[in-house]
Formats: sequence, structure tokens, C-alpha cells
Amino acid sequence: ASLSPPLTRVFLPTPSRRATRSVTTATPTSRTVLAPNESTIIPSGISIFIEDSEFAGMVIPRSGLGAKKGLVCGNLMGLIDSDYQGPLSISLWNRSEENILIEPGDRVAQLVVIKVTQVNLEEVVEFAETDRGEKGFGSTGD
Repeated sequence: ASLSPPLTRVFLPTPSRRATRSVTTATPTSRTVLAPNESTIIPSGISIFIEDSEFAGMVIPRSGLGAKKGLVCGNLMGLIDSDYQGPLSISLWNRSEENILIEPGDRVAQLVVIKVTQVNLEEVVEFAETDRGEKGFGSTGD
């Protein structure tokens, strides 16, 4: 099947690439202005197909843009299943009080490919007791 947009760039993890840059940056293809508290989905200009079920893709924000400008991924992190084939879109959210101009080629997000383990879940009636039990957020310290 043909892809739209067509695959224009291919990123393969290689030892030399990992040594020079740990992740691939995602860049928009068109100019966008995000108003304060506005979110949008923009095309990256590439299509993706991971294929191997032992891997998944994650689109994550660039820390400097979030800390300095307030630009983060709209869903905070996007997960790309290995069987997805198609355009890579980037969900962005301007959480600042100023307009943010996004130009074609700006590095606005990062694509990370991670190894995943497929597990079988087992339904149980109860859990074995542990010291922590149901204690949740903040229960293990500050």
C-alpha cells in the first residue's frame, strides 16, 4: 500500500547514531501559531511502520521547549503501536500565556523506539498482601 505522505526519511537505530544523538526529532511540515492553551495535531512529514511487535514508538516532548516556552505534546506522550502504518502526526499543546510560532523544520518532539514485552494478564480475585498494599501516590516518600 502506498503511504500518504510517502516515506521521505528513514531512521534506523545504528551504533554510530546512538552515540551521536539518542533520539530522532520530529519536525512539522507547515507553519503554525498556537495561541495560549491551544492544542493541535500537525503532520511531521514522515510515515512510519515499526512492524516488529517487540518494539513500539513513543512521541515525547522536548524538555527545553516545555520548560522554556510551555510547548509540550498535547497528550503528554503518544504511543505508536508496531502494527500502525501511516503518517506520523504530532499532538502539541501550548500551555503558556504567549503565542508560540512553530516553523517547518522546528524540532518540536522526539521519537523514541522502545523494546516492549508482550504479557498475558491473569484475572485474580485478590492479591497477596505486601507492606505497601494499596498505598498510592506519595506513599513511598517525597
